[in-house]
Amino acid sequence: MEHYEQCVIKSFKHNGHIHRLWEQNWLVPEWRLADAQRQESAIVVINRQTPIQEASGKQWVSRVPAVSFFLPGQWFNVVALIEEEGVRYYCNIASPPYRQESVVTYIDYDLDVIRTIDGSRYVVDQDEYERHKTLYHYPQLVQNKVKEGLYTVLDRIDHNQSPFGDDTVMAYYRDWCVMHGDLE
Repeated sequence: MEHYEQCVIKSFKHNGHIHRLWEQNWLVPEWRLADAQRQESAIVVINRQTPIQEASGKQWVSRVPAVSFFLPGQWFNVVALIEEEGVRYYCNIASPPYRQESVVTYIDYDLDVIRTIDGSRYVVDQDEYERHKTLYHYPQLVQNKVKEGLYTVLDRIDHNQSPFGDDTVMAYYRDWCVMHGDLE
């Protein structure tokens, strides 16, 4: 992959129903990946003002640029939101990503971690996870993987490990802007 290819990101719930769809994203070419992402065979995706479709039919447009990291084999993904004050990270505890051609998919397990610009971290949506765990009958294996994904994200945040690197996030975004001829 020599250039940025467009892709779609689809998130599902455990029961197979669509959860959310990000319609316009760009895959970072493999040769442009930083060493840490290359070593993990990461799928790195950039978007800005992308149309988003909710399962309910509601549509909206993302308000800030984002660089997303999908790591094969890991039960989480990380969305680095580029805000005026700095980078905020939104981490979805989710199944490992699956990529086929220009579509990246995963199952969202509700539990999320937010790392704020000042480095604080918060686990959110625990009530939603507990509700859906019962509603969708998450098997014990899935529950164990969700817990493992949560602990892995928290550990990576606490130790400033990839993909939690503001400089790397900003470099990906700047390179993409230059390739598209529009520095924002």
